[in-house]
Amino acid sequence: MSEDNSILNSNQAPEPVGLYPHARKVGNLLFMSGVGPREKGTKKIPGVELDGSGNIIAYDIAAQCHSVFKNVRAILEDSGSSWDQLVDVTVFLTNMKDDFPTYNKIYAEYFASNQPCRTTVEISSLPTPIAIELKCIATIAD
Repeated sequence: MSEDNSILNSNQAPEPVGLYPHARKVGNLLFMSGVGPREKGTKKIPGVELDGSGNIIAYDIAAQCHSVFKNVRAILEDSGSSWDQLVDVTVFLTNMKDDFPTYNKIYAEYFASNQPCRTTVEISSLPTPIAIELKCIATIAD
């Protein structure tokens, strides 16, 4: 694959749950796949309590926000980009009414110096028992 369209994977971020890379570099843009709060090398999701059938009993949106931002940062840095090079962020929440205020406050802390475009949407579920996922676009050095 040419360098103008290369697949990039992070050694620090959790493994994808399907057949997709963490990111792809196209020209000077980095397109990231959806990133959740799961921890690398495990199915553990910070702040999530599951029952025996894998259903969510309780979760801490703040813990998930901090974890997903950590995972995004790892992918950015391992791909030759950085947090301040994010230009567009799409955020998926499974409970907008309850989680948006906490997420929005934490988001403002992480993005105080860099303000990428942002879209936040509510969806009914995500592929794993998480409450937040980010889809990001950043610039990257050639």
